[in-house]
Amino acid sequence: MKVAVVGATGLVGSKMLQVLEERNFPVTELLPVASERSVGKDVFFKGKPYKVVGMEDAIKAAPAVAIFSAGGSTSLEWAPKFAAAGITVIDNSSAWRMDPTKKLVVPEVNASVLTKEDKIIANPNCSTIQMVVALQPLHEKYKIKRVVVSTYQSVTGTGKKAVDQLMGERKKAVAASEEAYPMAYKYPIDLNVIPQIDVFLDNGYTKEEMKMVKETCKIMQDDSIKVTATTVRIPVMGGHSESVNVEFANDFDLEEVKSLLAKAPGVVVVDDLPSQQYPMPMDAHEKDEVFVGRLRRDESQPNTLNMWIVSDNLRKGAATNAVQIGEYLLEKGFVG
Repeated sequence: MKVAVVGATGLVGSKMLQVLEERNFPVTELLPVASERSVGKDVFFKGKPYKVVGMEDAIKAAPAVAIFSAGGSTSLEWAPKFAAAGITVIDNSSAWRMDPTKKLVVPEVNASVLTKEDKIIANPNCSTIQMVVALQPLHEKYKIKRVVVSTYQSVTGTGKKAVDQLMGERKKAVAASEEAYPMAYKYPIDLNVIPQIDVFLDNGYTKEEMKMVKETCKIMQDDSIKVTATTVRIPVMGGHSESVNVEFANDFDLEEVKSLLAKAPGVVVVDDLPSQQYPMPMDAHEKDEVFVGRLRRDESQPNTLNMWIVSDNLRKGAATNAVQIGEYLLEKGFVG
């Protein structure tokens, strides 16, 4: 199967190539696509070099699937052109997520909404993906009323410039180097916490926070779920962490909660207090699962659970989820 990866030279695009290779996605011909300044450069896939091509050439090559990770404006301009040529687009930007005519998909939760007619499919926000994977089995059993989530998000979610800023600050702190480094954030990130991800909106929340609110309801197909979020950038790599407080309509048994999560697709329970085992970004790094722990009853109100959720934001939060969508389409005979 001919596959295009749009934004192949970026941080997430590179991870897409890695995940396609690791999961043995049946790529018969790869089309790495990027901006004009990158055309002609080599990217490597399964040990072989492939020349980066431009958008028009990629459309002419007629891949079955194009996985986009090139930003919202690029997706808005080019995804419809790919779709018009009969190419199925899986888009990792925010461009199409809340479009009522487009499906927003986390395969473990709502892959069944997909049809052969879906030519632009939205990949959700990284912090939303890992949360709904853990929430879905609990919603089916106890019905979620309200979610309060605070995130602790890796600098890799911002991109290479943010990683360079963190490493530059760390190097300077250790070696008193005067070497310049790019500033992805307004403030230092090393030894700091920045309670802002994306721009502020009129209601005082950030765009990232409102993504979590709206996307959760759309993916879980239940507008009655109330969500409030605080999203925070912290100086780590490897994955995003979330403190999630969930109020259910019905009471729950804590051991049953653990059992439901342990059986849920894509979830790994790490919750052993005597041995101090709980999910951490350093353990989630380069893994595809969503790790859940610190499961405990909220003693301040009934039918409410506290949980800690960690996942690699470049993998399950972006690349792996997109590839899993492709795998589902292939399995159902919708592409190929």
